[in-house]
Amino acid sequence: MTIRFQYKIAFVLALAGFQAATAQKKDENIGTEVVNVVKPYTPTISDAFKVKETPVMEDEDNAQKKEIEYNIFSFPVASTFTPAKGKAAGVKRAKKETAFNNYASLGIGNYGTINAELFVTENLNRNEYVGGMLRHISSQGGIDGVVLDDKYYNTGLDLTYGNRQKDYSWNADMGYQNQVYNWYGLPLEYQVFTDEEIAAIDPKQTYNTFYLGGKIAAEDSFFRDASVLYKRFWDGYDSAENRFYIKPSLDIDVLEEKIKVDFIADYVGGTFEEADFLTSQIDYSYFNLGIQPSVLFQSDDLSVQLGAGLFYSISKLMGESDNKFYVYPQVKASYKVVGDLMIAYAGAEGTLKQNSYADFVDENHFLAPNLIISPTDQQYDIYVGLKGKLASNVAYNIRGSYMNEDNRAFFMNNMMSMPQPQPAEPRANYNYGNSFGLVYDKLQTVSFFGELKADISKSVAFGVNGTFSSYTTENLDEAWNLPSMQIGANLDVDITEKWYAGANVFFVGERKDFVAVNNPEFVDPLATSAVVTLDSYFDANAHVGYRYNERLTGFLKLNNIAGQNYQKWVNYPVQGFQFLLGASYKFNF
Repeated sequence: MTIRFQYKIAFVLALAGFQAATAQKKDENIGTEVVNVVKPYTPTISDAFKVKETPVMEDEDNAQKKEIEYNIFSFPVASTFTPAKGKAAGVKRAKKETAFNNYASLGIGNYGTINAELFVTENLNRNEYVGGMLRHISSQGGIDGVVLDDKYYNTGLDLTYGNRQKDYSWNADMGYQNQVYNWYGLPLEYQVFTDEEIAAIDPKQTYNTFYLGGKIAAEDSFFRDASVLYKRFWDGYDSAENRFYIKPSLDIDVLEEKIKVDFIADYVGGTFEEADFLTSQIDYSYFNLGIQPSVLFQSDDLSVQLGAGLFYSISKLMGESDNKFYVYPQVKASYKVVGDLMIAYAGAEGTLKQNSYADFVDENHFLAPNLIISPTDQQYDIYVGLKGKLASNVAYNIRGSYMNEDNRAFFMNNMMSMPQPQPAEPRANYNYGNSFGLVYDKLQTVSFFGELKADISKSVAFGVNGTFSSYTTENLDEAWNLPSMQIGANLDVDITEKWYAGANVFFVGERKDFVAVNNPEFVDPLATSAVVTLDSYFDANAHVGYRYNERLTGFLKLNNIAGQNYQKWVNYPVQGFQFLLGASYKFNF
């Protein structure tokens, strides 16, 4: 096969050499000729010689494959490498804040103001704990234009013991509070006082409160909770009052519906020794017994609570008894119009409100110690509203209501008592037009309320609310000392991890009161009466704080930034611009 292949190569080379020799002959002139083409040239293509896809291999040696064997030659190698132990990738976590059970706070400001707080709590074991809180706020006064002492003190101590079990929990409370205020609101704008009269006035009034109370709550039981309270309240003019109530509540499931029953036993009774010219003293007692059953119906979007309040009042005022039975509606309903974004609600509720000397003092510190105490018959409060969310972090609530009350209490300025002929006793320290009494009447109130709350971010929270009211009385000329407009707003900001700040402002509309005005035409300088309008006022407050560390925080509080000496009550201007600088400290035992 090899010889044949060599012959072919020799033949091809010889033919190529002959062609090359012929082409290299010298070019000679051969003349010209005419060529006539009889027909066009038609080329043809011969059959192509196709190579087979799989050529036949004649070499038998190529058809045999050699067997290959693999062998691994291994031997031990000494190594000093030691791999590190595996561990999870590190995740940066926020520092866990330490929880402190106790804190102390102290602030000092102008007008000789001191504000101090101490809160202490300690777990005795897994289930029991004790706690206590001491509060004190005082001011040395110094309001411009005030001729009587206007300082005040307010000190309170509260103690508690609690016990938490798996199925129930309960706590017992005890406390004492001492308050000192002064009747400094002489009607200088309407009366003329001599220096001797002013020097003879001792405007100091003292209030004391002692209480014992407790609460118990149960889990997975028809008995839900109960609260009990005893309070003893007395003042510096031998007035004294006792208050006791117990309020148990039951939850009963009947045929997949929940029945709720609230019981009330509420007693208040006391004596005013300073009865002035009315009588030797004023005695009063009211014992209200009530039951408030209701049943709750719920579906996917609708919730309706149907109930009623039944009260029986046993009353005694200055030796005269008067027992009454009251029935009140207690109906509430809500419907999810658009999930949590829009919830419509309505209701009609009424109750017998137990009034007390202590509660009135909390609203107005400048009361005369010769009041007539009586409960208020809140016949019904019919309301309709809409609440929900404008966004995930913005909530709103709007409501309109119509309330009807009988025996509603109003604060009203006391007129100056008539001058006493000498050597009779002089006026009482609160009878110079510088104290307030109580009057009662029927009251109808139409009001509109709106509120907006927004958590703008994790560090910024904002809220604004407003109430607009219209009053109608039956016998009184005005709804004394009730504002027709109240607007408030607040803002809290965490500026950085260390700094925080906040502000709150409120606006209170005009109020009206009844005062005594001196009439020089009368021989006896007995005052004549007149209705006065208290100007509306705006009060802006702000605070800023710095967290030095997780325990120590410094703060600065600014109150009445505009510096207005407005009158919340007639003849009683408030302190102007105030600041309070202090610090608080958290700790554990």
